[in-house]
Amino acid sequence: MRVITGSARGRRLKTPETYDIRPTTDNVKEAVFNIIQFDVEGRRVLDLFAGTGQLGIEALSRGAAEAVFVDRDREAVKIVKENLKACSLQAVVRQEDALSALRREEKFDLIFVDPPYDAGLYGPVLETIKSVDKLTDGGIIICEARSTEPLPDLAAPYGKRKEYRYGKVKIAVYSKESASR
Repeated sequence: MRVITGSARGRRLKTPETYDIRPTTDNVKEAVFNIIQFDVEGRRVLDLFAGTGQLGIEALSRGAAEAVFVDRDREAVKIVKENLKACSLQAVVRQEDALSALRREEKFDLIFVDPPYDAGLYGPVLETIKSVDKLTDGGIIICEARSTEPLPDLAAPYGKRKEYRYGKVKIAVYSKESASR
């Protein structure tokens, strides 16, 4: 895994040797950032289920103002910190359960949601994001899932904009409508 572009372009990211993690493939990561290319710079990013931190690190490399990485696994948190250091980037890294992290008062412009595929967390996480109103107006949620996984619709002002399929992976883009619309 490498950072695709930006200030940390080409930097190799560490992956766990014994930890069972499913990193986003470079092709899918590139597709995700093509979808949101104009929605990253200057934004506040939350990388839930961070794993190696590659999605949040890519966002920081592309000019995101700040990022928060959350993973409940100690080894994942250690790897995220090592990858940030290797890329000369700084961010907040928390060892915390995703649902607990979402209950903090802070808001984000961009949230990456990539839980373990069979953990049954898509619905609870997306509903919690909506119920605690975690996104700023016009904010975006990028959700990565198995292509056969049904992902919920969310009630206004949140909504699913579009789904994309890349082989066995599906990317769903959710957004929060601006209050002025």
